Amino acid sequence: MTRTVIESKTKTVTIGFDEPFCVIGERINPTGRKKLAAELEAGDFSTVEKDALEQVACGAMVLDVNSGAVFTNKMAEDPRYADNNFVEPMLMKELITRIQAIVDVPLCIDSSVPGALENGLEMAEGRPLLNSVTGEEERLEAILPLVKKYNVPVVAISNDDTGISEDPDVRFAVAKKIVERAADFGIPAHDIVVDPLVMPVGAMASAGQQVFTLVRRLRDELGVNTTCGASNISFGLPNRHGVNAAFLPMAIGAGMTSAIMNPVRSVEMEAIRAANMLMNHDPNGAAWIGLAKVLDAVKEGATFAEASKAAAAAGSGRGGRRRRRG
Repeated sequence: MTRTVIESKTKTVTIGFDEPFCVIGERINPTGRKKLAAELEAGDFSTVEKDALEQVACGAMVLDVNSGAVFTNKMAEDPRYADNNFVEPMLMKELITRIQAIVDVPLCIDSSVPGALENGLEMAEGRPLLNSVTGEEERLEAILPLVKKYNVPVVAISNDDTGISEDPDVRFAVAKKIVERAADFGIPAHDIVVDPLVMPVGAMASAGQQVFTLVRRLRDELGVNTTCGASNISFGLPNRHGVNAAFLPMAIGAGMTSAIMNPVRSVEMEAIRAANMLMNHDPNGAAWIGLAKVLDAVKEGATFAEASKAAAAAGSGRGGRRRRRG
């Protein structure tokens, strides 16, 4: 059975078909978050630290760390700040240093800049997940050597030099190409986590069906684990969290093993916990029972983050299994 192992300093998270669904927290990402980008430009990491603590308390097993900030004010002082190849590598180092100082969960190092990815790999304790490689030739040649050098798993996104295809067969072919090219570098299929690319169902009525079919093919034909940006499915729709909460268990039933998502939203986390139990990936229903206690506190007026942090402080929060030493 395919298992993708990622680690922090002391904890191990395994992504696999017979494992609980892996929640990768998406919040540490300044892209589209002007306030966060402005804070980072000013050297203020308080929101990053808050987001890291909240996401882990709410059930994130892995934290995605994205360094895609634009430093608008500093551009006027120094033109180098207009170049992501300058900004992202140094920001990634600082982000990882700050996050690892306050939480101990594996990280997903996320950037389109190879220099930022390598800086993240150098700074991360344990065995992080690298995000990401695509089927584009330039990207394959830049990223796969890093994956091999640092012996880490990588997210493989199913687009190539022709762009993102609406044809699921093309997206499968791109994923297969990446798995085969990775093998040429000595990278095993169990270290490839494929993102089959979720299209918005509001724009493409068959988007959900496409993903479920693709995930089954990726599991059965390539034997790889899968992930996605879960909120993409509901883009542009009202009541997005309701759509996400329906999509995630269906994707899990089809064989999806992880998602990059916002764990601070209780409706999505409730759906995942229920799916884990129904898939027999929650021994004795312990995680479901723990979540029920958190939701009781929410009914009494606490936010989901507050209730989750209180439960974690009481000893019920788990971010992964402890690594065995020796």
